[in-house]
Amino acid sequence: MDGDLGDFLRSRRGRIRPEEMGLPSYGRRRVPGLRREEVAQLAGVSVDYYVRLEQGRGQRVSDAVLDAIARVLRLDETEHAYLHTVARPRRRGPRRPEAARVRPGVQALLDSMDRTPAFVIGPCMDVLAWNSLADAMNGYGGTAPAARSIPRRVFLDPAAHADFPDWPAIAAMTVAHLRLNAGHRPDDPDLDALVTELSAKSEDFRHLWVDHQVRACVSGVKRVHHPLTGVLTLPYETMTVQPDPDQTMVVYTPEPGSDTAEKLALLGSWAATEA
Repeated sequence: MDGDLGDFLRSRRGRIRPEEMGLPSYGRRRVPGLRREEVAQLAGVSVDYYVRLEQGRGQRVSDAVLDAIARVLRLDETEHAYLHTVARPRRRGPRRPEAARVRPGVQALLDSMDRTPAFVIGPCMDVLAWNSLADAMNGYGGTAPAARSIPRRVFLDPAAHADFPDWPAIAAMTVAHLRLNAGHRPDDPDLDALVTELSAKSEDFRHLWVDHQVRACVSGVKRVHHPLTGVLTLPYETMTVQPDPDQTMVVYTPEPGSDTAEKLALLGSWAATEA
């Protein structure tokens, strides 16, 4: 995914008004935000050096320069780390086939969570393993691997807007997390193919992708509409599956005694009866 560094820098300087940095805003600007010359001046580097960064020719850029640019562009902690990642990408090569499988012990851990939906996703946000309650919610067990792709479900499934009452927020978070993963795996052919497919098939995805937002889905609340139970309000927490940093476990943690907890218990009973 060549061009990530330059695209990211341009998107971030484009969101800052000159007057926010104490610069005069006079003169016609072809694009909104700071000019490259202004970023270079505020960061204490030459204009030529900064231009080379935006052109992807700054492989030996120092931490001090990246930190100065992050300060000027007012990057948050995740964006700051992402800048370092895309400025000096580490080539990992293609993933091994076994990386798409979870260890038996991880599956046993998922199965032990009989009151909370839980699943494991890979770097393409494809669901690799799940427990029975997650299956009852999403039907993972009865679908082909391609249908277990969270980004494809969000952007290509016609029912997604009904399934996710907060679809705009879900879509933005999905793209921001996928963009973060792509920064860490610039040479991943599966990620590249997924982004190419979604860009071709979804205008919503294209608009969000070029906005270059980056964010890790660490925790939050997701609302999901299930045909049997209605809307479920699902707080979630995520954790990396060691020793594989490309696998992430997602666990929904409804408050005990809440309406959603009772609905999940009903859904679990229904699924056990069907089984």
